[in-house]
Amino acid sequence: MVSSRSSSDHAATVERLLAAIEQRELTVFARFDHAAAAREAGLELHEELVVVFGNPQAGTLLMQSDPRVGIELPLRILVWEGEDGVRLGYEDPRGLAGEYDLGDRGEILERMAGLLEQLVAEAAG
Repeated sequence: MVSSRSSSDHAATVERLLAAIEQRELTVFARFDHAAAAREAGLELHEELVVVFGNPQAGTLLMQSDPRVGIELPLRILVWEGEDGVRLGYEDPRGLAGEYDLGDRGEILERMAGLLEQLVAEAAG
């Protein structure tokens, strides 16, 4: 996992992440609030949220090469709070080239990796 430390609290970090995604006109497909689910189950968990987002134009091209890659898409970024502060993390999509038959789709994976890096940098502050 590629991870970075945020300079802000969890709420501000998530707000900046969502703003950066929206600014690029990407679609947020889901938000998984693990901490809220834990509280509903009567358990405790530091703040932890997964934002699932993407652009069907890029992901579809990968799935046309190998439908199995659909299990890895859309992209996601985890924002969590721990003992050392707030962090953001994601899996580097370039690793998908070794797991799936994506042929000549390396440029898409590079662009996805660059996008994730930019989004995390903006959200981290």
